Amino acid sequence: MTLFFRVAAPVVLAFLPLSAHAASCSDTGGKYEAWKSEMAVEAKAMGVGKRGIEALMATSYSKATIGADRNQKSFKYSLEKFLQVRGADTIVLQGRSRKAKNAEFYAALEARFGVPAGVLIAIHGMETAFGGFMGDTNVVSAIATLTYDCRRSDFFKPHLIGALKLVDQGSISMGTLGAKHGELGHTQFLPGNAFTYGVDGNGDGVVDFYNMTDALASTANFLRQKGWKPGKGYQEGEPNFAVIKEWNAAKVYQQSIAIMGAKIDR
Repeated sequence: MTLFFRVAAPVVLAFLPLSAHAASCSDTGGKYEAWKSEMAVEAKAMGVGKRGIEALMATSYSKATIGADRNQKSFKYSLEKFLQVRGADTIVLQGRSRKAKNAEFYAALEARFGVPAGVLIAIHGMETAFGGFMGDTNVVSAIATLTYDCRRSDFFKPHLIGALKLVDQGSISMGTLGAKHGELGHTQFLPGNAFTYGVDGNGDGVVDFYNMTDALASTANFLRQKGWKPGKGYQEGEPNFAVIKEWNAAKVYQQSIAIMGAKIDR
């Protein structure tokens, strides 16, 4: 991920029963170790297995995550400034080249999910510079810290449960690195969304978000499941622009994806 936090749409894991005793939250790290034991009880009730619980108990309070969460500025930029800061011209130039060199791959994704190459490539470029930097923060610790923190516990808890279930199924480990808010892989899925929408794009039997094929197939699946209409436009005012909003809640991000995607698809 580049320097800015992607605010993904909340994920609802409908199959998760509610625990009678929700873990407490705190605005400082002093009670984190005690919280982990509380959260482990809740996580078990939600179906998290042994490996997931072990991953939770191995986490540490992430001061880097809290610092990043308290210092988000980029989405206050104008569209012009945002495009400049995010390197839109470079993304478009490299994106066109990537599409031309791997045309069959992107055509197959569009045939399966209905999402054109430009959108997927723009997201890939925006999130991690095409996999050039996928983060340096422990994913499970980051998402656990945000769940423990009182600011947005309800938002991040489903993503923590998703992360622990991803550990259970072997898609990530307790040592997996991602972005400061726990986003992971080539397109920086929040873990709950990764668990819900991840697909095995290359057919090797594993959903691996650090594999480009799996990550882009999962991204396309997310958009399709959120209502993407194949063959319809995705600029502002067109049907699929609303689906881009499901990927990111920031207006400048949505506009940037639409603008870059169209330029890549030319």
